[in-house]
Amino acid sequence: MGQKLFTKNFVLLVMGQVSSLFGNYILRLALSMYVLEATGSAAVFAGILTAATIPTILLSPLGGILADRANRRNIMVALDALAGIAVLCAAVCLSGSNALTVISILLVVLSVFGAFETPTVQACIPQMLTGDNIIRGNAVVNQVASVSYLTAPMAGGILYAAFGLKPVMYASVLCFFITALFERLIKLGEQTRGYGGDILSIVKNDFADSIGFITKERTDIMKLLLLAALSRFFVMGVTLVGLPYIVRTILGLDAQYYGGAESMLAIATIVGSIAAGLLTGKLKYRRLSLTIALIGICMLPGGAVFLVPTGAVVKYAVQVAAFCGMQIAISIFSIFAVSMIQQNTPDALLGKVMAYTSAITLCAQPAGQMVYGFLFDAFREAVYLVLIPTGVIICIIGALSAGFFKKLDGSPRF
Repeated sequence: MGQKLFTKNFVLLVMGQVSSLFGNYILRLALSMYVLEATGSAAVFAGILTAATIPTILLSPLGGILADRANRRNIMVALDALAGIAVLCAAVCLSGSNALTVISILLVVLSVFGAFETPTVQACIPQMLTGDNIIRGNAVVNQVASVSYLTAPMAGGILYAAFGLKPVMYASVLCFFITALFERLIKLGEQTRGYGGDILSIVKNDFADSIGFITKERTDIMKLLLLAALSRFFVMGVTLVGLPYIVRTILGLDAQYYGGAESMLAIATIVGSIAAGLLTGKLKYRRLSLTIALIGICMLPGGAVFLVPTGAVVKYAVQVAAFCGMQIAISIFSIFAVSMIQQNTPDALLGKVMAYTSAITLCAQPAGQMVYGFLFDAFREAVYLVLIPTGVIICIIGALSAGFFKKLDGSPRF
């Protein structure tokens, strides 16, 4: 009889993620609205957010080392408690004269915590679950994130409009403390690692071991990481830049249409997560190349519709359908790819390898946004010259990756 999915540990982890993500989303929405009202510039907040991602990228490898050296439960408890304290201190110190400074510092501090928490949470899942339940567990966590993303902005907007910024921050503090409480009830075994000596030596040896593992011992994991980053480069670049640009600027539709498209994308992410869970045990890893190709196939009609004489609403409907199809496909691929990395990585290296996964994909997103920002500006009168070639390139990548996934499907697992 196989292990059940919803063990006590996993349920507590999921409940903690619900609370943590909800608190994060309502906080970031309230902060963005406050900055927009105070400065009148979306670019200011975008710049703050971009700067705040740098600590996550730089510190993720250290977060992975810590996740493999210390009790992962204790790390999560400490980080969420510290996040709650940081938001509480920011709320107490916040005033009209120092708002931008306090908000910037807060986002950087939360980014530092995220660099340590993300690889720890991802390393916890294979420690709690085994076999195909790892895929199902990742699917559940992805669903939780998607549902939070769908519901939290609405709740945050209502709270902000009714009570202002500080009450939303206090609500976020409560969410972080509740998360820490749930995580405190998780029971995980201790990780005991070798290497004596000072901290610098430990960091150096751990870093060398993990890099050697993905570049020499299991180069397939590095290739999978690069594939995941490449797919994210295209999809996030086109989605985050292209969709609002097409809806608002090219088609000239109002914000309600864009809001509807965003909601549909969130629903598509949930559908993709559910599909990944249902496909566990049925979709072989060798078939993952098809999910990559499907991303490109979905993009093609989004470009082709601009070659035929149709109205703005019809073009909008095709765009939403195309982008939702892409979102479903990338969700399935991402869940299976992360699960494959977890299943093929020994526990002693899990945190570090998951940190590389987070850092590499995090770097791909802003790169994609910059490239596609330039492309959509350059081809604003012919956006099909951006969408169709991108779709074809992704299809080619999917076809070329078929042999790689076939070999990986038969590789030994830890």
